[in-house]
Amino acid sequence: MSAGNQRAFSTRIIREPAENIRRHVANTGGGGSNVMAGIGRTSVSSNKSRPMSTTSSSHTIVSDTVGVDPIDYEEYVSNHSERDSINQVLEFPPEDLEVNIVPRKIRTLQHVLPEEKYEELDPTVQNCVDCYTSDWVVVTRKYQQYSSSVTIRDRTEEKIQILSSIHRQEFEVDDTPDPSPQYQEDENKSGSETPRGSWASFDLRTSKPDDLLPGLLDKVDPDIVDEENDRKRMELRPETLFSLYPEQDEFTMVERRTVAEMPAEIQGHRILVKCLELSLSLQDVEPVFASMALYDAKEKRKVSENFYFDMNCEAVKKMLTGHVERADISTYARSCVFDISSQPGDLFLVVKLEKVLQGDMNEAIEPYLKGDANVEKVRAAALDACKRLGRYRMPFCWTAIELAKIFRGLPIDSGSDVDSTGSNSLDRKSSVSNMEAWKRAEKEKGGSLTRRGSLDRKDKRSSWATSEPDLTANLDTFPPVTLTVSSFFKQEGDKLKDDDLYKHLQDLKKPSPKLKQLKSIKGSLKLDICVAGDTIKHCLTTELAKLRPYPDPMARPCKEILNFLPKLKDSTQENPHYQFRNLIYVFPKELNFSNRSGERARNIAVKVQFMAGEGEEHALPVIFGKSNCPEFTREALTAVAHHNKTPDFYEEVKIKLPSNIRDHHYLLFTFYHVTCKGQVKDGERIETPAGYTWIPILHKGSLATGEHNLPVTSELPPAGFSFITTDTAPPGSSFKWIDNKKFIFTVDIEAISSVHTENEKLDAFLTKTAGLQLGQKPARVADKDMEEDLIRCLREVGEARPECLVSFMPLVLDKLLLLMVKPPTVAGLTLNVGQAAFSAMAEVVKVVSKHLSHRNDLHGRNSLLSTFIQYQAHLPHLDPALTKPTSQKPSQKHRGFGGDGMNLISDAEVGHLMRNLSLQQTALERGELGNPMGIPVAGKLLHEQLALQLTLSKDSARHSALECSWFFFELMIKAMVEHLATTGTLSAPRKHRFSEQFHDDILNMVASLTCDIIRKYRKDKKIEQLNACLAFFLHDLLSVMDRGFVFSLIKTYMKDVSAKISEDPENTTVLWELQIEFLRILCSHEHFIPLNLPQYGPSGAVSGSSSPTPSMRSIDSAASLISTMMGDRSAWAELSSEFRRQHFLVGLGLSNLYNALEQENGDIHSKSVELIRNLLTCHDLDPRYSDPECRAKVANLYLPLVGIIIDCVGCLHGATELAANREEVTTPIIDQITAQQIAGSAMFGTVENMKEPQSQQKPAKCNLSEETSRHLLACFLWVVKNVEPGVLRQWWVDLQGDRLISLCEVLRLTVSSFQYKGRRNYRRVGPQNSFRKASAEVKTHLEDIILGRSHAKEMISRGSSRKGGGPHSPNPDGKRWNRHSYASPRNPPDTLDPGKQTQVWEAESDIIIAGNLATEISLIVLDTLSIVEQVVSQTDQSQTLLASVLRVILHTLNTHQSTHTLKHLFAIQRSLVSKYPNLLFDETTEHCAALCKSLLKHCSSSISAIRSQASASLYLLMRQNFEIGNNFARVKMQVTMSLSSLVAEISSNFKFNEEHLRKSLKTILTYAEKDNELSDSFNSFPEQVQDLVFNLHMILSDTVKMKEYLDDPEMHMDLMYRIAKGYQTSPDLRLTWLENMANKHLEQKNHVEAGMCKIHSAALVSEYLHMLEDRKYMPKGAVTFAALTPNAIHESAVSDDVVSPDEEGICTGKNFTENGLMDFLEQAADYLNLGGMFEAVNEVYKTVIKIYEANRDFKKLAEIHKKLYKAFEKIDSLQGKRVFSTYFRVGFYGSRFGDLDGEEFVYKEPMLTKLPEIAQRLENFYGNKYGQSNLVIIKDSKQVELSKLDSDKAHIQITYVEPYFDNYDEVGLENGDGSGQRKKKSPKVCQKRFISDELRDRVTDYERNHNISRFIFSTPFTPEGSAHGELQDQYKRKTILTTAN
Repeated sequence: MSAGNQRAFSTRIIREPAENIRRHVANTGGGGSNVMAGIGRTSVSSNKSRPMSTTSSSHTIVSDTVGVDPIDYEEYVSNHSERDSINQVLEFPPEDLEVNIVPRKIRTLQHVLPEEKYEELDPTVQNCVDCYTSDWVVVTRKYQQYSSSVTIRDRTEEKIQILSSIHRQEFEVDDTPDPSPQYQEDENKSGSETPRGSWASFDLRTSKPDDLLPGLLDKVDPDIVDEENDRKRMELRPETLFSLYPEQDEFTMVERRTVAEMPAEIQGHRILVKCLELSLSLQDVEPVFASMALYDAKEKRKVSENFYFDMNCEAVKKMLTGHVERADISTYARSCVFDISSQPGDLFLVVKLEKVLQGDMNEAIEPYLKGDANVEKVRAAALDACKRLGRYRMPFCWTAIELAKIFRGLPIDSGSDVDSTGSNSLDRKSSVSNMEAWKRAEKEKGGSLTRRGSLDRKDKRSSWATSEPDLTANLDTFPPVTLTVSSFFKQEGDKLKDDDLYKHLQDLKKPSPKLKQLKSIKGSLKLDICVAGDTIKHCLTTELAKLRPYPDPMARPCKEILNFLPKLKDSTQENPHYQFRNLIYVFPKELNFSNRSGERARNIAVKVQFMAGEGEEHALPVIFGKSNCPEFTREALTAVAHHNKTPDFYEEVKIKLPSNIRDHHYLLFTFYHVTCKGQVKDGERIETPAGYTWIPILHKGSLATGEHNLPVTSELPPAGFSFITTDTAPPGSSFKWIDNKKFIFTVDIEAISSVHTENEKLDAFLTKTAGLQLGQKPARVADKDMEEDLIRCLREVGEARPECLVSFMPLVLDKLLLLMVKPPTVAGLTLNVGQAAFSAMAEVVKVVSKHLSHRNDLHGRNSLLSTFIQYQAHLPHLDPALTKPTSQKPSQKHRGFGGDGMNLISDAEVGHLMRNLSLQQTALERGELGNPMGIPVAGKLLHEQLALQLTLSKDSARHSALECSWFFFELMIKAMVEHLATTGTLSAPRKHRFSEQFHDDILNMVASLTCDIIRKYRKDKKIEQLNACLAFFLHDLLSVMDRGFVFSLIKTYMKDVSAKISEDPENTTVLWELQIEFLRILCSHEHFIPLNLPQYGPSGAVSGSSSPTPSMRSIDSAASLISTMMGDRSAWAELSSEFRRQHFLVGLGLSNLYNALEQENGDIHSKSVELIRNLLTCHDLDPRYSDPECRAKVANLYLPLVGIIIDCVGCLHGATELAANREEVTTPIIDQITAQQIAGSAMFGTVENMKEPQSQQKPAKCNLSEETSRHLLACFLWVVKNVEPGVLRQWWVDLQGDRLISLCEVLRLTVSSFQYKGRRNYRRVGPQNSFRKASAEVKTHLEDIILGRSHAKEMISRGSSRKGGGPHSPNPDGKRWNRHSYASPRNPPDTLDPGKQTQVWEAESDIIIAGNLATEISLIVLDTLSIVEQVVSQTDQSQTLLASVLRVILHTLNTHQSTHTLKHLFAIQRSLVSKYPNLLFDETTEHCAALCKSLLKHCSSSISAIRSQASASLYLLMRQNFEIGNNFARVKMQVTMSLSSLVAEISSNFKFNEEHLRKSLKTILTYAEKDNELSDSFNSFPEQVQDLVFNLHMILSDTVKMKEYLDDPEMHMDLMYRIAKGYQTSPDLRLTWLENMANKHLEQKNHVEAGMCKIHSAALVSEYLHMLEDRKYMPKGAVTFAALTPNAIHESAVSDDVVSPDEEGICTGKNFTENGLMDFLEQAADYLNLGGMFEAVNEVYKTVIKIYEANRDFKKLAEIHKKLYKAFEKIDSLQGKRVFSTYFRVGFYGSRFGDLDGEEFVYKEPMLTKLPEIAQRLENFYGNKYGQSNLVIIKDSKQVELSKLDSDKAHIQITYVEPYFDNYDEVGLENGDGSGQRKKKSPKVCQKRFISDELRDRVTDYERNHNISRFIFSTPFTPEGSAHGELQDQYKRKTILTTAN
């Protein structure tokens, strides 16, 4: 780019002001694009659209082609500043952003720095010092913890809080014992039929009633009753709904962004090793030098550096006098800290011992092996050796400890004798204290400076944790142990290599160690090993820097031991350097002097020196000392192997590198022959130089690390040798090479440096750029080539090794950022390298992200790069800081950055804080330097450059940048905020914060990226990440820029994406999902509510009522005021254009939901609903909005959601098609399950009262899944719970009737969706969400709450929520919103503790929460119903709408509800009945029947409180009916029918306890006795109640038998048949029992029998209708159906001598109507068709057709004839192939059968049933009932001789029979009476054969299997009495059976 700042792409941009561009984009909505508030809608044909109402009050959305411009947010908030406390909470806080200087966390007392002065350091080293010592500039959003993008709910803590504030709800479904009485009979007693009426003999007057409700019979004003009910309902309610709701699945939360962790020094699992004792068998005879290190036996590598420790006594130390000049305190250490960062299963702690060189190794060690050696002689020899050879060492012995066994707590078993003494040793005190210290350290971990348990640490362990899960868990928890090693292995002179050691270690792991051949030396090494705490007193780092705390400088220190990098690079352990470290380790390996000529060289020692020039005086004191010696020395010597010309070495030489490395620095190796003999001649030297070699420390600008194979010279090379390598050194006279310059010496060099990258390209880049920034032009590069050379260097940065880029990432990225905005200037010309620097940065970020992909989150955001942006990036700015020093004290943790006190560069406190400024500029600020290179002070703004480069980048650079777009977006946000802080404009108006040019660049960038998303969404899998990152960018911009401008950017995106969706709606599902994810991320902003301007909406004046649902008297008076203040309801309660403009983001979310429900894709449904659910969850749990008034304003924003759900009720799971069944519906709009729960068929109204005004509703297009529907309804509930009731009333008062009915349907579906399933079902299904493993304390606390052992169980007061006040900053001590709760992702479910204890307490707590959730939801439904009831009572269609309200109440009564809910539900029911009696007692409704049945069911409850409420409601229902008509025949009949129906429904799933019901009947009697008001009437009401109660008591007698035969379908059905027959004089009850029988048959798949029951029901109804009015087209009574079943004639018993049609309460149900008759007949036809009786279907329809012909219902006639066509077609196609039922005679004999003894029945079984099948079934059933030993199956079919049977046993005879026909047949019915599959029979024996006339008439198989009553079977016999004999004697007896009914 030229110096004139001419932008290269200027010709491509329309040069208009930003305001015009934004206005142009905002107004662009035409051109055929399909846009609706930025939401794309799929074009759908009109016949598939969702129900819509055309009235003004319906849910309306503007045309898709009309774009909605968002409001000018900044202008609005500047003109509407609210002062009251509530609105202050709802406003965007003015000080949302903070820029702080956060001190770098260091563990040392001071920063680790080079010894040289800063000014003397090379530029590269200066940069490194700045990088590793500077503090951080951190931008924080003060309220970000309230955003769902970072908040992770700690569900365990929430559970504890929730359980402490709620009660366990009581549910009858949770009653585990079977409430039914037991009918176990004594074996000696025979079962007998309980006589009917036996229960009636029990005197009800002697029983005890349930508690009576006080004041039930008092006369109270209905409004007062309602207000009191409302008040009681609001007591003890939870504040939040979603705290009880299951947590969202983590994978659905696409807005989740991992929070950057503060950088810290990375540490793994640390163990502390203390050496307590070291002694050998010959104690204190000579010095012993010890070292220890970690080794990995599997990977065959040395894991850690050596730790040297000296355990010699003072007397022994004096033996070395003259060889040790002094001993620094740092070398006195006897304890160390190892870092376990690799796989722990193969780690060994290896301890090596050395001694002073004495000559032959075997001779020197021999005394220790014998044990009885002359100690004094050995001591004398040692003293002599120390005097002469005190500086030389020789190998002695070693031992190894397997750490895995220590971590597991196992006993140590190794080749050495190792005793694990633990707490049983003499060191028990020490061990106990260690344990206590360990526990204390564990508790204090949270406050340490070290990042323990961080993301990096988890990553580090992830590579090996899976293989060693038990060890991983133990590394931080294993108890302290004291080990005593009682022997050592003798070191063999020929096995000094590390490879030899690895073999020994592998042998140690084997069950039987193979080390027995190694010689052992007796001794004692006592070690303490424990978990190291985060802080250890008097501890030193590997550089000998002091760690906090270090109170005593003279105390014996502990040392931290550094780990070496593994040979195989493990990306999980890679992290950027955190502190200044510059070390190298030199490892001499082997030497071969076998071919050396000249003087002998056998006892060889290698001296290692780090030289800064040629000459001994240039040896630098940079080599770390070992133990009991100076900290640093100038040389290091290896141990000597006696008489070995090819020695191996194991020495480790640790060197502290000089900061400024030059070419004259090198490593010098000198080889000495050491004379070991005791007597040395005068002048003879102990050490003789035998060779030299060297290694220049720099090679091509980088450290010369790695393995080196070197030649050796016999003499010191000539001057200048250090500047060349041995490879390039010439052969010849100047260099005396040994063995012809062969490689005879091997040495390994390893660097651990945060200064040197060990990568040529990276080193070149850092060196070159550091020099240019200080004006130092690189040598050998011409000025004109500088730019090209720097660009080439930048291009090579991305090619560096990934691990190097990771290690030096902050340094490299900061350099690139600086080059982007402040390129260097050479010879007055600024180098144009900005674009190259951007490309290089994109490549570096891409490489790091790919290399560390395991640290990337869902959106590709790398945790290390995120940490760099948040903390480590020090960005360049034009005006870096004000020079005014800060007034805050240095001790403060955070110092403000921005505003008046801003100070980026403070000489006294911060110093070099922002490395982004060039050092030259820093010097200029201090006035220390001039401006030699002419660097201009002015430069470019980083955020502008980033936006520009992102827009202009091309090809590979753009691909790399977009692949990691999140990095540049977040970097840009930070640069923008820092720019505002730097310029002091952080509090400036947002419209004036940034230049118009920058607005243009952002606009172009967003448009460009949107185009990329639309173009590549099918091709590129990473487009999803780009889409999310763009959303996050706009999300972050809302906190920085002009919010109106950001809204326009959002609209630009939505418009373009929506247009693409409109073009191809069928194939843009992916784009749909991208759009939803985009919105979800945007909506996760912590200030989402203020961004939507909640102040604009329904006025707060509406909430003036003291009652949540004030009486109707208060509605009218307030209506005009509310209307005036609210204005047009469509502006705030419907999804109108005005609403979407004013509440832009909410409008987008709700519009998205509305349009998603037009789609058929389930994923789109669920994601759209989850978006709204996530929003409401955040609002509900946000403490800022905990005030009810404040939360009401928030809920007002979601009022259109209620309208959306009302209009899409047909989409909800469990809903029916409203329009399709509207014409024919005679039942409430209920699903099948609910219908089965309510007695009989539909009882909720008739065609007459269910027909509603015609609406524009059409079938819903989509069907939501059960889960999605549940989430959507939860959102609906939250809105109606929190919105002010007055707002809802004012809105709903003008709603159309059909929408109010839909609202009631939504409430009914809500009750079904959220009803409590029961404890057993919940445990079987399992909790819906898996939560994290809880600690022992948490589980104990939780169990205390659940079991009632804690005071926390007491209910927390609900009235103490916070009032008023502005937004408050996060509370770091809070449990729900604390920062650490969202610092890292939750553990996956597979890491949870699978133990049963955890599952038990989790399941128990989940059950309690689920019960409270169901209770709260039901109460919300009741609250809403109360409002609806008040609204609809004032409308023209009040009767129909109130019926809908009543249907919801009835449905709720028939679901599982808690006792608490039922108390309020019964209260509302009683109020509704008292205010609107016609709802129940109108002849055209069946609500009374449904209510009676529900009340009776609850009267039989096992819970006394429920019975009390139900009894009160039932009594008031009777009383109300009596008061209206002075009798209550209707209620009397309905109650009787309901009880009969309930009795019939008894099954294993439905338990009915007559004992409980008797208590309720007694309670009702008690009410009647105390009801003095109606006791004096002519027809005394109490007396009628008493008669009814005793009649009900009689019916209970049937209950006992029903239960007795519950598991016997045939006997159960026979009993029902007898009961139904007994009610032939009571048509209503007879019909009820016929219906019950039909339902039972359907349960058992007996369709034909169910159809016959329906025929009998139709016959009964036709008799009643014929008595009322004789119409020609109607049947003439029961006789009409005789052709179908002659038994139908029995229904003609209903005649005027038995029943009077005019009697009130008799035959008044909807079934006794023409429509009821038609229903029975059509159901009968359907059931018969299912049963294969197609001919009978024709007979049924003959009657039906006449009625429809009379009514001219041609549509129905067409349907019937279609069905008949199919039936006849079936008959024809199955001619000769039809198979009918099979029949068996079953006889019961024995006293155990009671009244069945001697009875025989004909069983009808399914087709093709074999005799063994039915025999097995009956044998199993009666065998289980009476015991297999008491059951006998009679195998033959001959006549049973009762005298020969054992009367104490049950005998069953089963015989196959066939239908029989003759001239004397009495026409009967095959199950024609509906009695079932069993018929009682009487036998008749025939001895002759003849042709039957009837058989001739029954031509078809159907005729021979229908209406049959006679059966035949044959029995073989002989005259002698046996069954079989000779052919001439064989006879066959035919037995004919005739059924009794």
